[in-house]
This record gives sequence, structure tokens and C-alpha cells, in this order.
Amino acid sequence: MNTQNVPQDESSTYAKMKKTIYAKNSDGKMQGISSSGWDVEETVTRQALDDIEEHVKEAYEEVKSGKKSTLYYFMFAKKMDLLLLAQATGFFQWTIKKDFNPKHFKKIKQSRLEEYCDVLGVELDEIRELPNE
Repeated sequence: MNTQNVPQDESSTYAKMKKTIYAKNSDGKMQGISSSGWDVEETVTRQALDDIEEHVKEAYEEVKSGKKSTLYYFMFAKKMDLLLLAQATGFFQWTIKKDFNPKHFKKIKQSRLEEYCDVLGVELDEIRELPNE
């Protein structure tokens, strides 16, 4: 892409900010150019955010019905998935899946629960309760 072709579509997903896109200048060298967004990128970003929101709603219902622990909800609410949560906490994925069980979750050691809280950015009393809709 040439510097003249860097999109400037005022994408709402950029929140009135800009990001640097690298493009070739007139000398054929790569140069950083500020972009206010691209319509195609905005569409894809919105679709991804809608998908995340749908996962959050589904997780909320799973917790509300007693099928999953609140950890399951907070994982999605904080825009994470099982792999990312495992990487961030250092816990095995199978261990986290076990913690999704409400009965097992109630028995988790304080130190383990604190690790989840640190990674998810929630307080101890928060992670134990499903927030109001």
C-alpha cells in the first residue's frame, strides 16, 4: 500500500484516535502513516465485539441456571477465553474447566481465587457473585 492509499474512514471503533499503518512512500521506503480507520476493519471489529457480547450473555445464563460458576462468566465478560485465561494465570486448561463447576468453585483455595481476581481485574467478593443484568 502506498502512503496516499492509507484509509482515513473515521472509524468509530478507533474512538476518535488514530493508529499507525506502514506504507511505501514515494521513494519506495516503508513509512508510518496515521490512519483514522478503514470501513472494512470497522465492520470486522464490530462483528467480533458482537460475538464476544453474545458469549457473555450465554455465559451469564449458564451461571444463572447453575450450570457454571461465576468464573466462567467473568472470563467472557473480561474478553478472555479458556486458552488466554490459562496463559495469564499459569493454570492448566483442564484445571480451569474444573473450576467452572459451581460445586468445585466454592472449594477453591483463597490463593487460587486471588490469582483469578488479579488476572480478571475483579475483587474477591465480586468473583463469587453474578452481577445484576
